[in-house]
Amino acid sequence: MVKVEDAVIARWETQGSRFEVLVDPAAVQELKDGKDVDLTDKLALEHVFKDAKKGDKISEEHLERTFHTRDIGAIAKQIVLRGEVQVTTEQRRQLQETKRRQVVATIARNAMNPQTGAPHPPARIEAAMAEAKVHIDPFRPVDAQVPEVLDKLRPLIPIRLDVVRVRIRLPAQHYPRVIGDVKSLGRLLQEEWQSNGAWVGIVEIPAGVQTELYERLSARTKGAAETALVK
Repeated sequence: MVKVEDAVIARWETQGSRFEVLVDPAAVQELKDGKDVDLTDKLALEHVFKDAKKGDKISEEHLERTFHTRDIGAIAKQIVLRGEVQVTTEQRRQLQETKRRQVVATIARNAMNPQTGAPHPPARIEAAMAEAKVHIDPFRPVDAQVPEVLDKLRPLIPIRLDVVRVRIRLPAQHYPRVIGDVKSLGRLLQEEWQSNGAWVGIVEIPAGVQTELYERLSARTKGAAETALVK
């Protein structure tokens, strides 16, 4: 449960009636991002109100006529998805900051500098976003905002979303320690065991993950891994 003072008001009006719930702002953001969230334990109060600030509750009969259920979690989800969310200035600032970090992380993971083939560090992306005065909507999905952000960044830094293919060669003894990392960072396209016992594989990864892949391989194999970009 979220505390009343930390909750936001989600409001939906239909057929002359207004329905409000007090809900965890983080759960609202996840729902708006398309995630399946059970709001049953994300409400400050397990009631639907005509006016949450006054504490005017709506009868269960009225709820059932409108939503065809008395399940407060299901009703709250409909209110959040169909209606609007009332947040304080500080709550909006916190939600925007969380979403901004998610946008930066997504771009850093999936984008590269097409001039060098290297990923952009998050700090560079953040600086360019600040310079471009990028506005982040706390309730729109990250994937919907990334293309718009990239459009504003391109006049400032060379950047594009891309994937790269990396050929990896490992001495056999390092394979068990490395293969999990390789598969978690990208998609293994092909692999083979060579006659000398070495493992060779080609993995496709988001462009921004190159540095992380190389650092993990180096750490796991103490520098014994060999890598090369596949054109």
